[in-house]
Amino acid sequence: MTAADWPAVAVIYGEGIATGHATFAGAPPDSFADFAEGKVMACALVARDEAGPSAGSGQPHPGGVVGWATVASVSDRCVYAGVAEVSLYVAAAARGRGVGSALMSELIARTEAAGIWTLQAGIFPENAASLALHARHGFRTVGRRERVGKMTHGPRAGEWRDTLLLERRSAVAGR
Repeated sequence: MTAADWPAVAVIYGEGIATGHATFAGAPPDSFADFAEGKVMACALVARDEAGPSAGSGQPHPGGVVGWATVASVSDRCVYAGVAEVSLYVAAAARGRGVGSALMSELIARTEAAGIWTLQAGIFPENAASLALHARHGFRTVGRRERVGKMTHGPRAGEWRDTLLLERRSAVAGR
């Protein structure tokens, strides 16, 4: 992922936000610099639809981007240097085509190469597709954070929401 991918990344992020089940964020950040802050950009990636809209992807996003994934450090403390939080979004028109799985596989490979030994994710319990994707890639649910945040947007605005905390421990990094 580079700054040139930001327009498509922001659109796809906005599509996820519109579902009401992807994030507490009400809108994508204003710029790529704001988006990249705190993220491990060496591990950030995008998926492109090389076949274009004829492959059933609907309206193409800029640069053919159909999904993106990043990780962010969870703490500045050195003992948590190998722990990162996953964000992964797939364009609405590309969902159900294996884009999320391809992104997750590559993200895991990149994070392990970077020495990250634990990936974690906070997912709304209603987001069945994301929960299934993470489970397929070795994440396990380690807890439920009840009423951890209040939605500010979408059909559930004003509601307190739970998130499930998932984690994946690498069999390669941190041994």
